[in-house]
Amino acid sequence: MSLPHFPPNRRLFLGALTASLFTTRGLFAEQLLLPSPALTEGPFYPDKLPLDQDNDLIKIGDSTTPAVGEITHLTGRILNASGSPVKNATVEIWQCDANAVYLHTADSKPKADQQDKHFQGFGRFTTNANGEYRFRTIKPVPYPGRPSPHIHYKVKQGDRDLLTSQIFIRGHEGNARDGVYLNSGDLLDRELVLADFKPLPDSKLGELACNFDIVLGRTPDDRDRAPRRQ
Repeated sequence: MSLPHFPPNRRLFLGALTASLFTTRGLFAEQLLLPSPALTEGPFYPDKLPLDQDNDLIKIGDSTTPAVGEITHLTGRILNASGSPVKNATVEIWQCDANAVYLHTADSKPKADQQDKHFQGFGRFTTNANGEYRFRTIKPVPYPGRPSPHIHYKVKQGDRDLLTSQIFIRGHEGNARDGVYLNSGDLLDRELVLADFKPLPDSKLGELACNFDIVLGRTPDDRDRAPRRQ
């Protein structure tokens, strides 16, 4: 079954579609929002975090030289399983630079001559009362062994890791050959890790905008509090 077009609120549509595939009454009635699939952290979460860990990965510290790449404004919300915003959650992102080098000694050391020293490679942001986050970064590029460009992310609250996953570019040809993307789940799961990178209106720099909401699944505590089905 193909899903050629999706309405603006794609998650609600997909959740309703999933529910319609089952005949057991009320099986998914309490959770129309589908949780974002968890994916591998990968080998290149920074082994030495940079001094500058803010949400602007384009510039490091007081440097006036920007990173190479297509500037992208990555925004979205962190939501819980019922659709309520999650405030004071820490969102971390990391990705390779435009030269396909990660901020990790196992990758950056042997590629020191090609690493973009002006790309921060890692950033953090704490969500506001509406669960919103925002980053300024670059559009991801393919990496040797990973034909699908992607941005890694991790959501934390306090000392708990709530979700680790990746964001992929919708429609990129490399998706069909990327093992992590192909193993992210079924058709619906794969839809939930895709994002559109669109030109930012009126940008004189050719900047892009990407909006990506992240839905957290139920935590063990949530499951303990949930009423048991008889």
